[in-house]
Amino acid sequence: MARSTRLDAFTARFRKSAHRARVALRKSAVDYFRGDGSDWVALAGLLLTIPAIMLATLATPVWCAPEALVLPIVAGGLLLRPASLLGLYATAAGALIVESAVLGPYTEGAARVTPGTVLVVAACGLSGLLIAQFRARVGVPWRRGGTMLFDLRERIRAQSALPSLPKGWHREMALRPAGGQSFSGDFVVAARTNGGRTLEVVLTDVSGKGMDAGSRALLLSGAFGGLLGSLPPHGFLPAANGYLLRQDWDEGFATSIHLVLDLDSGDYELLSAGHLPALQLHAGSGRWEEKDADGPLLGVYDGAEFHPVKGTLRPGDVLMLFTDGLVEAADRDITEGIDRLTGEADRYVASGFNGAAWHLIEACAKDVNDDRALLLISREG
Repeated sequence: MARSTRLDAFTARFRKSAHRARVALRKSAVDYFRGDGSDWVALAGLLLTIPAIMLATLATPVWCAPEALVLPIVAGGLLLRPASLLGLYATAAGALIVESAVLGPYTEGAARVTPGTVLVVAACGLSGLLIAQFRARVGVPWRRGGTMLFDLRERIRAQSALPSLPKGWHREMALRPAGGQSFSGDFVVAARTNGGRTLEVVLTDVSGKGMDAGSRALLLSGAFGGLLGSLPPHGFLPAANGYLLRQDWDEGFATSIHLVLDLDSGDYELLSAGHLPALQLHAGSGRWEEKDADGPLLGVYDGAEFHPVKGTLRPGDVLMLFTDGLVEAADRDITEGIDRLTGEADRYVASGFNGAAWHLIEACAKDVNDDRALLLISREG
């Protein structure tokens, strides 16, 4: 009985110790991936590969050339901190000296350590050290950099999500960055305000395009999302203009259009900051009407005033908001681009505009090297 009790106690302690070891190993792996943990595991692994490569070179120099030492050096440039990297380089230099001494002078035949071998290894080492120093200065290790960019992209997409609308309304948005990149200078922020009765949507086009404008678009989308719904509708664009002016960016202007839509009556107001006019399809006449509000660009001067234009969405009507990348090109002016957009949109009048936003971008501006965004809001007949 006592022996069984001692055995059970030993098993319990073993399981507890094994659990702690698994937790510690998992935490160490997560910290290493995030860049917070020590790099001693990677350093130890790379240090072990150097003598293995050296022995393979001494045994079969034709199949494992002396230049193979660049492999752990390149890996070290991606995995290690600058201080650890110097120790790895010293070990690789020692292995290269041993190979040169054992294999003999390079003038005696192939598979020797030549001056070119030394230059290749040294060049790779210098490149790895520069990369490691850059990562240390930025503070984002390569293991975390890709994850961070992915997280930023998903945050932009989440902030651009449109809220659900009550029965009788349809909304959709399509956004395509320039050059097929993942980051865009166009973004949307939207919210249901006034107890859910009002839909507020802001479509913004930041100066620049693609990756160059993506970081500024991320910052502005967060700020605009915080302002939207926290201020009266007529106070949003002045506050956004003041925020942009305080950033003091070299290329700090943006265009924006703010829609305030009453979901009960269909009445709306549009306020524009240098943005292209919206387009409204009147179901009764089948014609498109430009809704052009008056206002300057955001981030140009303080005290700017923005004057709204009003309208009403009746059953069957459609309202389109878009950025200039959709209608502007080098070989045509904006008027021609708008005519082409409305002509393509007429194809969906009979069948409905479900799924039309992406297809309109494909039809009107598929190969344009600019950010393109299109927002559709329709009231079902």
